[in-house]
Amino acid sequence: MVFQTIRKKQPLIHCITNYVVANFQANGLLAIGASPVMADDPQEVEEMVSIASALLVNIGTLTTRTKESMLLAGKKANALGIPVILDPVAAGATAYRKQTVLQLLDTIHFAVIRCNVGELAAIANVQWQQKGVDSGTGSISVEDKAKEIAKKFNCIVIVTGEKDFITDGNLAQWIVGGHTRMTEVTGTGCLLSAICCAAYIAGNEPFSQLCDTLTSYKKIAEHAHSAAQYNGDFAVAVLNELHRLSKDGDI
Repeated sequence: MVFQTIRKKQPLIHCITNYVVANFQANGLLAIGASPVMADDPQEVEEMVSIASALLVNIGTLTTRTKESMLLAGKKANALGIPVILDPVAAGATAYRKQTVLQLLDTIHFAVIRCNVGELAAIANVQWQQKGVDSGTGSISVEDKAKEIAKKFNCIVIVTGEKDFITDGNLAQWIVGGHTRMTEVTGTGCLLSAICCAAYIAGNEPFSQLCDTLTSYKKIAEHAHSAAQYNGDFAVAVLNELHRLSKDGDI
């Protein structure tokens, strides 16, 4: 169980993330035994990422300042061999977001891109109607485009939704399960991206480790739904399930 391994390793995960989800992400990482740090000022990100196990770049509340920090931290992480994970939140919602994501991909090597189908469409330059931070509507072959992007950027691509798809351009797997209530609580996808940082460095088989993570996260959604009547309780139940799985590994 990858969460148990994360608890043993206690990795430091540097999150340049958005203010809507920072607290939930930090608590979710703590729940599995990882150490979160949310440093995002250009004056310190290079120094901070130098002592981290992995870096998360999440553009949810993108600003000029955080964009600079993402570029600085990402390049420093690449130079030091520290894996970087990209969460291109609402990449197709505005021209600025799309331009920023393409600049990040051109400047930084990402080990993983964790996105929804609308964000995948934006990166692949497929016509799509983005609805804010939600996936929106359009037509795309998730398998084909995810594999194409994985090969183009030499990374693992994870496309989450009702079913999750993961590929490194050659290996590919669909992950089923979960519950729609995950879409009713802010930050569950962003938290998954942060957890993927910790999972990526948990061992020597990142693709397998990430498949395990996606499967476990689907189970967490199901268990949290069973445990919680209301959405406020559901968010807490997700954190509780993360903590429980990292302790006993029983999904």
